[in-house]
Amino acid sequence: MTDGEQRHDGRPDEQRDGRLDVRSDDEDNAPLGGYAALATTFVAGVGVFAVTAWRRGVRLPETVPAWDVALLGAATFKASRLLTKDKVTSFLRAPFTHRERESNANEVMDAPHGTGLRRAVGDLVSCPFCTSAWVAGGLVGTYAVAPRAARLLCAGLSAVAVSDWLQYAWSVTEQKAEE
Repeated sequence: MTDGEQRHDGRPDEQRDGRLDVRSDDEDNAPLGGYAALATTFVAGVGVFAVTAWRRGVRLPETVPAWDVALLGAATFKASRLLTKDKVTSFLRAPFTHRERESNANEVMDAPHGTGLRRAVGDLVSCPFCTSAWVAGGLVGTYAVAPRAARLLCAGLSAVAVSDWLQYAWSVTEQKAEE
């Protein structure tokens, strides 16, 4: 950007120490302590799981077949969307988010509110990309200790994801037929 150009929010950029400062107010107030607490919780959970599994003699699989990776991936996608975007799970997000708007197919757009850890959790539970790491961790942990149960759970979530795509395709077909 050249002198006099403005950021996407309409405010002019500022030069500090020879670097262009393009941070938004949200980034200036990012709840870094809350993010650190969440990251620590995730890593501690993985560590506790690993130690517990090791002490109980859980034997990890030598390999994970590509089909299982695909199943875990589809299930992670769907579970993340259910937790972060579904109307029915709004009660889980409500202490940490507020509704911005309705979206397609009974999905909603929630935005984090509050400060500190509350805001950090709001960021987590309103972002399917962020939540997917936690969901994948839980599903992979389940797969490690009970692969048959994990496959069944993942198959169910994957079936819902496939159903969603078919519902979207059907809706598009109906809309085109009405034109």
